[in-house]
Parts: sequence; C-alpha cells; structure tokens
Amino acid sequence: MSERRSFEEMEEDLKAQERTIAVLINAAERYQKSRGSAISLLHDNAALEKTVERRTQELEFHRRELEQTLSELRSTQSELLQAQKLTAIGQLAAGIAHEINTPMQFINDNVSFLASSFEELLTIIEGEAGSRASGDIPYLREEIPRAIGQTKDGIRRVIGIVEAMKKFSHPSGGRKEMADIHDCLDSTAAVASNTWKYVADLRRDYDLSCPLIPLIRDEFNQAILNLLVNAADAIGDTLHGGSAQKGAITLRTRRLPQSVEIQIQDTGTGIPEAIRFRIFEPFFTTKGVGKGTGQGLAIAYSIIVEKHGGEIGVDSIMGMGTTFWIRLPLEAPEATNAP
Repeated sequence: MSERRSFEEMEEDLKAQERTIAVLINAAERYQKSRGSAISLLHDNAALEKTVERRTQELEFHRRELEQTLSELRSTQSELLQAQKLTAIGQLAAGIAHEINTPMQFINDNVSFLASSFEELLTIIEGEAGSRASGDIPYLREEIPRAIGQTKDGIRRVIGIVEAMKKFSHPSGGRKEMADIHDCLDSTAAVASNTWKYVADLRRDYDLSCPLIPLIRDEFNQAILNLLVNAADAIGDTLHGGSAQKGAITLRTRRLPQSVEIQIQDTGTGIPEAIRFRIFEPFFTTKGVGKGTGQGLAIAYSIIVEKHGGEIGVDSIMGMGTTFWIRLPLEAPEATNAP
C-alpha cells in the first residue's frame, strides 16, 4: 500500500514537474517573442533613423538648390532691369534725335537768315542799296528780332532736352539720395515726350508742399517712364479705335502724413477688372506680339516696393481711363537702405 502511494506520489510529482516545465517553456517562448519584438523594434528604429537622415540630406540639397535658383533669379531680374532700361533708352533715342533735330533746323535756318540779312542791312546802311532801302528796312526790323527770338527758343528747347536726358540717365549706384519728386517727374516726362506728345496733352497737378524724399533716382525715373509709356499706349488704343481727339495724361502729387503719393492718370481704354490682379506679374501683357515684353509694370513694381519700401496700385474704369498711384515713405525704411 505504501509502495502504491509512493508510486502515485511519484507520478503526481512527475506530472507537476511536467506542468512546471510547460510553464517554463511557455515563459521562455514568451520571453523569446518579446525579445524578438524588441530587436525588431530596434531594427525598425535604426532603419527609420537612416531614412530620416537620408531625407534630411535630400532636403538640405534641395534647399541649397532653391537658394542658388533664387540668387540666380535675383541676378536675372537685375539684368532684366538694366536691359529694360537700355531698351527704353534705345526706343527713345530716335524720338530724342527728332526732338533735337527740329529746333536745330530752324536755328540753322534763322542763323542763315540773320547772316544774309545782316549783310544786306550793312549794305543798306552804307548806302549801297539805293532806292530799295526804304522798303527793306521795315521788313528787316520786323523779321530779324523774330528770327532771333525763335533761335533763342530753339536753343532753350535743345538745352532742356539734353538736361532732362542727363538727369534721367544719371547713375545713382543703387544709393538713395534726397530728391525733388517734381524734378524727377518733369525730367522723365521731357525725355519721354516723343511717346506721348502725339496722342495726349500732359497736365501737371503738383502739391508744392511735398518735401525732398529719399530716392534711387535713376531707378525711380525708370519706373515713372514705364508708367508714362503705358499711359500713352492706352490712349493710343482709343485713337486707333476712331477717336480723333487727343487724350490727357495727368501727373499729380499729394503729401500724405507719412508719405508722398504720385498719380499717373490717363484717359485711355481702362483695364478689365478680370486681369487687374495680374498686371504687375512678370511677362504678363495685353499688347500684341512684338509690342510689349510684359516687363514694364513688373519692373516698376520691383523698383517701388522692393527698392524703396513703397506701395503701387491701380484704379481703373473701363472706357474712362486708369490711374496708377505710388506711395513713397518720407524717410527711407531700414530694410531698403542697402543697395
């Protein structure tokens, strides 16, 4: 009986050991699984870190590429500005030559007349003209002063054109200097007169209380020139449409509390509302092929906003005309002081 109990006890002990071993095996398997999960997690983390590092390197490479592209775009914009300026001056050259040539022709004619008349006058005075003296002297007395007056007027016009051209094209080196806004408007209008004089009368409405303001003068003149040419083209479109009467371009200035406002108003066709938001975009133009580069207003925007820290905008009524307005600060903003 004791032997049977001993055997049964041994059997129970063996089963208990088997259960213990099974529990240990299960525990070992669970441990192995958890250890495998941790290793897998570490492996995944290492792979993720490598992916992040690779993506970071790619993003840094793209960032450098974008910086280089931006630098190239800025350089290209600067080159386009200079090219636009040279193009504008080239287009104006023929008109300027015409403006200079016309007064020079009657200066030459009048001087020739004065020379021959003076010779004749001397002859009369010396008594060599005989009976013709009484008829010629009144004529000469009237015509010689008139010829001299025309000569002086022609000389003044030539001097004015040349002086305006000098002021317009004088390089500023990208530096701001205190300048008279009205002097800038007048010199630019004089240089560009051949673009507007045949389609419009130029009117001035200046606020004489406007003070000197900081300007990169030659670049500001370029912006005004682009707006004047744009106004003349808009009025020209109305004339081509059948209107026989010249239009009007008005240059207007106003002093505001913290700025000076310049307006360039035309009596042209107006700008459709659907495209007004695009007019300052580079290469956007409503002109036909070969008639516009789409750079004039974009360059004006860059000069006014980026170079001078100012504002530029447009108001337009279809069939009535357009007013471009510019607001420039009375003092140079810190961000735009550098060339």
